[in-house]
Parts: sequence; structure tokens; C-alpha cells
Amino acid sequence: MSMPVAPDIVAVPAVPVARGVWARLLKRKLAVFGLAIIGIVVFAAIAAPWIAPFDPNEQFFDGLTIEGAPLGPTATYWLGTDLLGRDLLTRLLYGARNSLIIGIVANGAALLIGTAVGVVAGYVQGWIGGLMMRFTDLMMAFPALLLAICLAAVLSPSLWIVALVIALVNWVQVARVVYGETRALSEREYIAAERSLGASPSRILFRHILPHLTSTVIVYGTLGISTTVLLEATLSYLGVGVQPPDASWGNIIFENQTYFQAAPWLVFFPGAIILIVALAFNLVGDALRDVLDPTERGRD
Repeated sequence: MSMPVAPDIVAVPAVPVARGVWARLLKRKLAVFGLAIIGIVVFAAIAAPWIAPFDPNEQFFDGLTIEGAPLGPTATYWLGTDLLGRDLLTRLLYGARNSLIIGIVANGAALLIGTAVGVVAGYVQGWIGGLMMRFTDLMMAFPALLLAICLAAVLSPSLWIVALVIALVNWVQVARVVYGETRALSEREYIAAERSLGASPSRILFRHILPHLTSTVIVYGTLGISTTVLLEATLSYLGVGVQPPDASWGNIIFENQTYFQAAPWLVFFPGAIILIVALAFNLVGDALRDVLDPTERGRD
């Protein structure tokens, strides 16, 4: 005779919950502002082959002055040209594709790895969980940027290698947060009741622990995209990220930094885009944190 299993403590349909979160999120002006910026940048990145005015690697003889210097913003080249006479707006649009692909893919992979490690270590505990968290602590002891530079240089940088490297250095923060949340949830009385009634570990994990971690992972994932975008730009700027002639916001700054005093727009525009995109994801992440916090819902 099988042991009875306690019923689920909370059974709330996912769709109404999602609609409620979305409705509360749209009440926050800064969140709407951040979502609008993200939507515009993502659309521009996806539609770059159709909306970009020129080929990203095409050099124009009229894109340079007689002295061979880049042109400033004109009616033809809206954001000016770079030191090779290429249209800067086109380069930024195509750079958005690479920067956002790496940022989103790397952040998603880091979330998956970190969540898996944190949940297993927090629920299993014992020597297995302790060993996993000691390895996590060891990884956290290394400076993330320095470790990413070393890994990218050794693995021969490319689009997907850079995404992999960023994921490998960013999962540790996720694992530490998820581990703490899982430990706290594992000590709840209803979890102990489930165990005493013979519930399997998989049921406890997938029916009780993981659903409670969803809001934490969503918030951390949204905030993490800004970190991965900044890290990708840094790696590309240092020459171990996206490699020319492929465009990235980071390597656009690197390629044109020698002309900063004579043509400041070459550094200002890509730098401003990086700053604005990172700020937008942070605004949305902060708003999601407040919206998903049960103590804040009554204030909306």
C-alpha cells in the first residue's frame, strides 16, 4: 500500500498570476521606459539586415575627409563614419545583434547552470552539497573579468565561445543565491510534511521548491543581462571577444579610440548605447523585484 502524499499547498493558475505581474509592472513608469528601450534595441538588432542603411563592412570613398579622417554626422551618414569610412549607424545596428545574442544566451546558460547547482546543493546538502558549494566558492574567489579574459584567450574567441566564457564565470553568483533560497525552503514545515508522507525528491523539487524560486531567477536573470552585455563589451574591447570585421559595441570603441579627440562621436555613440541598454535592463529588473515581492503587492 502506497503512502498518501500531501496535496499541493498552493495551486494558483500561472496565466492569471502572469497577467497580474504584467499589470503591476506596467504601472511603473521607469519599468515601462526600460521595456520601451529594450523593445526598440531588440527590434533594431533583429531587423538590422533590412533597416541598416549600408553593408556593415563596406568602405566608402566619400566616408572620409580629404585628409583621411572620419566624417561627422551627415544627411547620408546619420551617426558619422569610422576610421575606415564605414557607416557607424550600420555598424551599431549589426553590433547590437552580436552583443545582445551573447548577452542573452550567456545569461540564460548561467541561470541554468547556477540554478541547477544551487538547487541540488541546497536540497541534497551533506557532503555532496558541501563539495558543490566549496567549488562555487572557489570559482567566486577568482576575479570574473580576469578569468573571462584568460578563458577567452585560451579558447580562441568567437561569438559562441565568448557566450560560453561569460556563462562559465557568471553562474556562481546565481548558484549562491539559489542555494540560500533552497536551504531556507527545505526547512519549511510543509516540506518536512511532504517527506514524512513519502513524497519523492523530484516531486518536492518540481512542485514546491522550483516554483518558489521562479521570481528570484527571473529577477536575477533580468538584472544579469546588463552584466553580461557589459562583460561582452569589455572582452571585445580588449580583443578577446567578438573579432573584427564582425561588429560589437565593444570592438567598435576599440577600433576608433585613437580618434576620440578628433572624432568623439565614434566612442560616444557605442558607449551611450551600452550604458542605456544596461540601465534599461536594470530598471526592468528592479521593477520586477518589487512587483514579485509579496510584501510590496499591496502598495501597487
